[in-house]
Amino acid sequence: MTSSCFPQKTLILAAFCILFTACGGHRDKLPDLAAIDDVSRMKATFYDYLAPIVMEQNTRILKQRADLGEIRAMLEAGDSPGWFQRRSLKALAQEYEVEWDRDEPGAVADRLWRRVDVIPEDLALAQAAKESGWGRSRFAVEVNNLFGHWCYQPGCGVVPARRTASGTHEVAAFDSVSESVRRYMNNLNTHERYAPMRRLRLQRRSSDKPITGAALAPGLEAYSQRGAPYVQELLSMMSQNQALLDEATAG
Repeated sequence: MTSSCFPQKTLILAAFCILFTACGGHRDKLPDLAAIDDVSRMKATFYDYLAPIVMEQNTRILKQRADLGEIRAMLEAGDSPGWFQRRSLKALAQEYEVEWDRDEPGAVADRLWRRVDVIPEDLALAQAAKESGWGRSRFAVEVNNLFGHWCYQPGCGVVPARRTASGTHEVAAFDSVSESVRRYMNNLNTHERYAPMRRLRLQRRSSDKPITGAALAPGLEAYSQRGAPYVQELLSMMSQNQALLDEATAG
């Protein structure tokens, strides 16, 4: 079961993935999943491909959270943050869409503490599978969009075939799958619609319980117009594919 503990082998694998990409690897190219006829093998290929990318992004978030924790500890001890700490705090506030207040860094840090946190691997993988048709949708293949992100600036993505005449949205285009995953996690960590998920995560943190997809999924009813049935489908996907998820995230 995926949790917030992130065993050492997972962190090692994520670090390897970062190094692999830096050395010119092509891990970010989506496999041709439509060409795989065997459903079980197709699912395993999708998870095995995407899991390292999800872990890489979570490793980045954990590093940000650790740095934020040091700043909060400094503030709680009554020490004033230096120039470097303030710059780091301001950068996090910008990334996680928290209003910056130079006179109240402690309040900024406390708000960030609820946002700068991981998205469970099993939840991210389940949503990616559901929103992209296991990586086979037009938008996944053409523009690396695995999570159904919309955008509203002309030319920001691809116009969906079923968009109404009055519609203005496009399906967002990403330069890489990694960027799609990063934006997905940032979306869950910032948008007001997903505040219920963040509250559930904070409760798990406060009671020292594992942060799992099953625990946080109920906070994502607003992700789809279908609401509760959508969440139930995510829970079913995670349950039915648990063995594949465990294997993909084991490192």
